[in-house]
Amino acid sequence: MHALLLGLAVLIGGYFLYGTFIEKIIGVDSKKVTPAYEKQDGVDFIPMPTWKVFLIQFLNIAGLGPIFGAIMGIMFGPAAFLWIALGTIFAGAVHDMTSAFISLRSGGASLPEIIGDQLGMKIRNTMRIFSLILMILVAAVFVVTPADLLAGMTPDYLDKTFWIVAIFAYYMLATLLPIDKIIGNFYPIFGFALLFMAAGILGVLIFGDIEIPAGLESGFFNRYPEETRDLHPIFPMMFVSIACGAISGFHATQSPMMARCLKNEKLAKPIFYGAMVAEGIVAMIWAAAAIAFTGGYEYLSDYMSQGNTAGSLVKDISMSWLGTMGGILALLGVICAPITTGDTALRSARLIASDFLKFSQNKLMKRVWLSIPIFLLTMGVMLIDFNVLWRYFAWCNQTLAVFTLWGVTVWLVRRGKNYLITLLPALFMTAVCVSYILFAPKPEGIGLPMEVALGIGLAAAAALLIIFIKTSVKSKYEYTGINSRAGE
Repeated sequence: MHALLLGLAVLIGGYFLYGTFIEKIIGVDSKKVTPAYEKQDGVDFIPMPTWKVFLIQFLNIAGLGPIFGAIMGIMFGPAAFLWIALGTIFAGAVHDMTSAFISLRSGGASLPEIIGDQLGMKIRNTMRIFSLILMILVAAVFVVTPADLLAGMTPDYLDKTFWIVAIFAYYMLATLLPIDKIIGNFYPIFGFALLFMAAGILGVLIFGDIEIPAGLESGFFNRYPEETRDLHPIFPMMFVSIACGAISGFHATQSPMMARCLKNEKLAKPIFYGAMVAEGIVAMIWAAAAIAFTGGYEYLSDYMSQGNTAGSLVKDISMSWLGTMGGILALLGVICAPITTGDTALRSARLIASDFLKFSQNKLMKRVWLSIPIFLLTMGVMLIDFNVLWRYFAWCNQTLAVFTLWGVTVWLVRRGKNYLITLLPALFMTAVCVSYILFAPKPEGIGLPMEVALGIGLAAAAALLIIFIKTSVKSKYEYTGINSRAGE
């Protein structure tokens, strides 16, 4: 219980203290006109109520990530609680807020464009391709997952193929229609349901006769079965497994979508930093619930080895602790949450493509023509084995965060601001991503020994730091803002 309460205190305190610190560093100006008013078009640029923007942003970045990621990641032991709390405050929330703020100052530009402004045309083009691939991977993953679940809960004639077609048809509508028609109306309901379910589980953990066997007294080592423990070193594996509950590159692709709907810059902290903190809180609650419900790490491992999934555990916990209402919320959580991640992924893909093609999106047919190749690619990717998709999605997700953090760091340097707030997490996540892809077993990674992978990962981070130091002063004094979309 102490680990949970301490983690929640760190997250809430971090929002008020470190979030305010970040707000001052980036220079929020409540008098600046936001893109929602400056470029209002009734499709993507629409001023929306703050509470609605928050819930949409929260559901955009959350989905199943903070639930499934935390449940699977808690097998890394007490270190998982530390990573969720500290990763959210010092990395994830900073990543989300700073990238969103640059988009605000860049007329609502998408992620590849704002990072390309800072890191150059080669990185811009790399980010365009990388971001589109990630969006398509996300959409494909989150068609298959809910379709499988729905097929198991409905009559045989409503099979997996039927639900894939139905879900994808919805994705197409959500991608093409103005943001306030479907996303703006339904997302707040699902976002509230996700938060309400987490609040109910937290209430049981705190006020029920529940013991949370966090295992702090036993030390910070992973709790996988001894025969597989060496395959799951905390560094780098935990930092990729627990992504959405701490830091996720996918978030930076979603933030510009809400930056186009923000009424005032002063809302950047509660919307972007706040939504990430809310996600961290949800992840912390579900990590604690997983080991509390099953009885500990060993029992959780046994539960999962019996053919159960994270989705099964969510359903069992919800039904057992929250009753009938819990079952309804679990249904919303494990089915609606992934769907509301997939649809915004495709919408983001359309916005990313329209930005670099300079293709106006004010007419429906223009949106249709631009979206057709994206839809076709997504349908093709869905034919790939799901397990392969998921493995590469996880690594691509964190690698995108690395690009984003380095881009924001350069943006801060050019304006003479405290760049350490993003440089330190950029270095850390660089080492994580390089080490992970080198250590992970084939075909997921290269399968090098841990010592070699870690050494190369640290060397890569050190090399980028040296390059950064050599070029940062030059970048600061040569920058004029003339060629930058984000210049003030």
